[in-house]
Amino acid sequence: MNPLPTTMSAWCQERYGGPEVVVQAQIDVPQVGRDEVLVRTHATSLNAGDIYVMRGEPLVLRVAFGLRRPKQRVRGMDAAATVVALGERVTQFKVGDEVVGELAGGALAEYAVSTASRLVHRPSELDVTVAAALPVAGGTALQAVDRAGVATGQRVLVIGASGGVGTFAVQLCAQRGAEVWALCGERNRPLVESLGAAATFDYKKVQPGATELGEAEFDVVIDIAGTARLRALQRLVRDGGKVVLVSGQGGRMLGPLARLTAASIISVGSKRKLLPLAATANQDTLNSLVALATAGSLAPVIEHVSSFDEADAALARAADGHVVGKIVVTVTG
Repeated sequence: MNPLPTTMSAWCQERYGGPEVVVQAQIDVPQVGRDEVLVRTHATSLNAGDIYVMRGEPLVLRVAFGLRRPKQRVRGMDAAATVVALGERVTQFKVGDEVVGELAGGALAEYAVSTASRLVHRPSELDVTVAAALPVAGGTALQAVDRAGVATGQRVLVIGASGGVGTFAVQLCAQRGAEVWALCGERNRPLVESLGAAATFDYKKVQPGATELGEAEFDVVIDIAGTARLRALQRLVRDGGKVVLVSGQGGRMLGPLARLTAASIISVGSKRKLLPLAATANQDTLNSLVALATAGSLAPVIEHVSSFDEADAALARAADGHVVGKIVVTVTG
């Protein structure tokens, strides 16, 4: 096996800001720690989390990710890759294994390092582009569906159904035998219906509280858009129903934290629960997604596949906030 290079091409940022602060540069290949795996990245997909960290907003995020600049200067969390080096305490992988995972960052580079617990094996029949679209958005959707306890015969409303998380959520709910209703952009309604939604509505015309949705009509609401009033969401579900809050709008300082805290308070003593979701990297979740995708039961919606040299344009497209499904960046062959 050829020795590993000491430097690599990566998309880096030295300060917070818009897509213009992320530039292509030659940097050192990261060193692998005792519990870590070094991978050669083949593809990564972009997520809202990449944009939040890129911008450093909400500002409370900087407490964990770096006060003046990102501690991890390379964006990219999703990765489909090949293992090229192992830490001394890693036993579940070997050099040459094909893997997919949710990294803590660094995937917009030729090489990236990850703790072994964030990776799972990728079957050879699962395309790298498909695999790279699964971890963050698919994992968030699956954890939201599990938290809600979606089951056969239920009626579920997915708000924000045409984005990365939403397109997965619609498919997962339909697979479990639920009757799925969805809010999305008018032009995306045929797509969302093709994913399994029984009824779709233009979110610009129909929002929680509208007569088209009624009151107490749903067993579950999965709110990804995060713009509706909490009380309006609560009125959508029947007694015993659940509203899972995947995201939320908010101020520049705290972002969605104030809304999610209010949801927890409103839910106290109520028969209609508002449940904030804190999705995490999880091997069991990712293995489930990989199995479904390999079997052809779950397919990410991929709006655009970008070359590595065009990753800045891909970031700008993701930052615009109107992506249908996922954007994938191919890194190496």
